[in-house]
Amino acid sequence: MYNSVIVKYGEIGIKGKNRYLFENKLIKNIKNMLKPIDKFNVYKEYGRVYVDLGDYEYEEVVEEIKKVFGVVGVCPAVKVLRNNEEDIEAAYEKLKETAIIVLEDKIENGAKTFKVESRRGDKSFRLTSQEMSMDIGGYLLSKVGDRIEADMHKPEVKIRCEFRENNVVVYSDTVPGYGGLPLGTNGKAMSLLSGGIDSPVATWMVAKRGMEVEAVHFHTYPFTSEKSQEKVKDLAKILAKYVGKVRLHKVNILEIQKAVGLNCRDEEMTIISRRFMMRIAEEIAKDRRCDALITGESIGQVASQTIQGLTCTNASVSLPVFRPLIAMDKSEIIDIAKKIDTFETSIIPEEDCCSVFAPKKPVTKPRLDRIEESEVALDAEQLIKDAIDNMEVEVLEF
Repeated sequence: MYNSVIVKYGEIGIKGKNRYLFENKLIKNIKNMLKPIDKFNVYKEYGRVYVDLGDYEYEEVVEEIKKVFGVVGVCPAVKVLRNNEEDIEAAYEKLKETAIIVLEDKIENGAKTFKVESRRGDKSFRLTSQEMSMDIGGYLLSKVGDRIEADMHKPEVKIRCEFRENNVVVYSDTVPGYGGLPLGTNGKAMSLLSGGIDSPVATWMVAKRGMEVEAVHFHTYPFTSEKSQEKVKDLAKILAKYVGKVRLHKVNILEIQKAVGLNCRDEEMTIISRRFMMRIAEEIAKDRRCDALITGESIGQVASQTIQGLTCTNASVSLPVFRPLIAMDKSEIIDIAKKIDTFETSIIPEEDCCSVFAPKKPVTKPRLDRIEESEVALDAEQLIKDAIDNMEVEVLEF
């Protein structure tokens, strides 16, 4: 029945003179998301984006489109072109006939009450939008009133009718999208991606705001297994469903952690290691022309994420650090992880580089001056250079 999909967007609609740039990027991203299925006709018309379904069922197409950042809703629709030779009244009759097709489908699926909502895109038509709704509603009741009732307050189904200059469109359901802004409209960021629950969610949330993302993963092979790296690669592939190909930089910081363990106070191990990770991520980010770093930190979740710990790690870099989870509870983070399908992979038990060398009693209120004093004993510049020189890079896609 459905031959088209209406793609609704939110914030893009208030971008003023730059709106067309966001719309064009959204269309490009939708086409890319649908490529594994087939090549679809995706286009904009009257402040809407449409996807012609062709021979495909709408469920499969809608499921992919809703993952595209910037999309707030996806509506399966019946779209009928208007014939230039037919008069306006004949076109309006076509709209009513299309509405009955959609309502019949809803009745077959158990709907007992309905309401009509209309939009008059063709201003030359004699009826207003409200008058159209009343007229179409009366027409529908005359055809199927013995099987369904009108309810203006709490209808089970809304039949949405649009009368436009070139076509008529009828739809009912709206499948929610993730919202945000189209990927690639707000620069690029480098994510510190671990195998845990938090960092994949943080990466997804920043990408949702239109930022392209790359990732850096820190490990201490052979103290951490190759399986832990495979787990991170699996997470990057899941993220690639939403953000396109993920360029993953894998950095071994074993020598750094050995040097910190030998030359610094044991309780400072986690904070100093974290500062090295931030510095390395920043160097890679600058080389890759990224504008910010992303971490999955949340206030007070672990010893290094106290406000004093975050202050110490922040002081090690000059790039902005995005922490979208900073005030979220773990349960909220887990809910998002489940929604984006990273949770089941994240909870696979594997040790990461932080847990392997974690001190028994890590400092929870580190002082920046003391941390910097401890780091004097380290050849930080050389350690960072060696780690970056030996990193491995892999491009992953879903």
